[in-house]
Amino acid sequence: DVTEIEEKEAQAKQEEQIMKEQELSNLLHEKRYLKALGLAISLDRPHTVLMVVKAILKETDGRKHLEENIVQLRKDQKEAVLTFLVTWNTNSRNCHEAQAVIETLLKHEAPDSLLQYSGIKSAVESLLPYT
Repeated sequence: DVTEIEEKEAQAKQEEQIMKEQELSNLLHEKRYLKALGLAISLDRPHTVLMVVKAILKETDGRKHLEENIVQLRKDQKEAVLTFLVTWNTNSRNCHEAQAVIETLLKHEAPDSLLQYSGIKSAVESLLPYT
């Protein structure tokens, strides 16, 4: 009977998820945006990533801080943010944040580098009508 083992594993996963949620909340409160972005991306939480981006943009020199944080992300994290922002861009409430992130990616990534991103073709096709 493995029911008990499976229940313990599910409980452990749930506890880990709660711990990560708390850590994310603490990072946002402490304004440690780079770590908050990384954690939200690893949790696959597009809305949370958007909230972090909005928090960064509300700061003094928000665009500058956003650039500094986005540039420091790993390539796989930037790819995840690109997929998230395609959805953000379709909503008028979130399009400004999406455009700020797109601007940063276009400014700091070479075209050849951008072409290596997975899903870049579909992302560009989805972004064009709304941009």
